[in-house]
Amino acid sequence: MKLKCGSRTLDLSQPQIMGILNVTPDSFSDGGRHCDLEGAMAQARRMVEEGASILDVGGESTRPGAAEVSLAQELDRTLPVIEQIRAELDVVISIDTSKAEVMRQAVAAGAGIINDVRALQAPGALEAAAQSGAAICLMHMQGQPRTMQQAPTYENLFLEINRFLQSRVQACREAGIVASRLILDPGLGFGKTLQHNFQLLANLDQLREHGLPLLIGLSRKSMIGNLLERSIDQRMVGSVTGALLAIQQGAEIVRVHDVAQTRDAVRVWQATQAQRSTPLL
Repeated sequence: MKLKCGSRTLDLSQPQIMGILNVTPDSFSDGGRHCDLEGAMAQARRMVEEGASILDVGGESTRPGAAEVSLAQELDRTLPVIEQIRAELDVVISIDTSKAEVMRQAVAAGAGIINDVRALQAPGALEAAAQSGAAICLMHMQGQPRTMQQAPTYENLFLEINRFLQSRVQACREAGIVASRLILDPGLGFGKTLQHNFQLLANLDQLREHGLPLLIGLSRKSMIGNLLERSIDQRMVGSVTGALLAIQQGAEIVRVHDVAQTRDAVRVWQATQAQRSTPLL
């Protein structure tokens, strides 16, 4: 399976690691650490060296309760970083945004993936994405970032998520976006309880009816912290374990903060898998 990312193509026959690069002051895990260009680029270089094949650049936090960011602010935060990554590093760039104009300008600056927690439902987003040529990640979210975790409820978790994703896939196809440009994300932590999150993680096969690759992002989220009673800076082991469980079930892309540790876990799993078909001596 291959993903068309503008002028680049990403091979999804092997798991791909998406490194998280938040250039925001208020993201839940790394807010404020990479706000300036120098700091952002140091982190970008580190993640590519550690094994990230995608860098996901975000200029607006989507954590519960996060304040909205203006278009000008989001562009000021993200475009210089995208331009510098494109000039310096051999990596696919993703823009984490829901704003149509940010999508347009980010792709023009070098982004090859649009990662949208609102699944192209904001005004003009579907049209901007269709015209961009970039790959698009459609995520399920119940509610909106500021209120999504107040009381999430479902009558049938998988049925409702699959219906939503199918409706967005259909909207994309009607807009001229081919399947080879689409990725799906069930949105762990976005309008889900702890039980919902682990039901999703345990049953990713239930999201395969669309025939599209899956992106799973659970790195350092509250589902890890609440289960293990760990603060954000103590969630690395739980996050890597969750990412590996997703990969074992066929997730094509995992979105992570801890790139080196995730890559090590994937390599051990791959080496083990390779021996499953090797005759015993």
